[in-house]
Amino acid sequence: MEFDLQKTVLLFTIPLLVIIGGTVTSPMPQPISIGVSVGIALFGVLALVVGIKHGEFRATH
Repeated sequence: MEFDLQKTVLLFTIPLLVIIGGTVTSPMPQPISIGVSVGIALFGVLALVVGIKHGEFRATH
């Protein structure tokens, strides 16, 4: 499977939305739930960027 921008965005956003949806609908207070959701999203973006950069490094070496 070759990844392009559309596949990467799709495979990144679907699990992220499921996780954030579960966090928002949990019985936690709303401010905590939103804070956790933002943290999850930021970690996901960071992991995606590091993964892309690592893939670029591996492809050139």
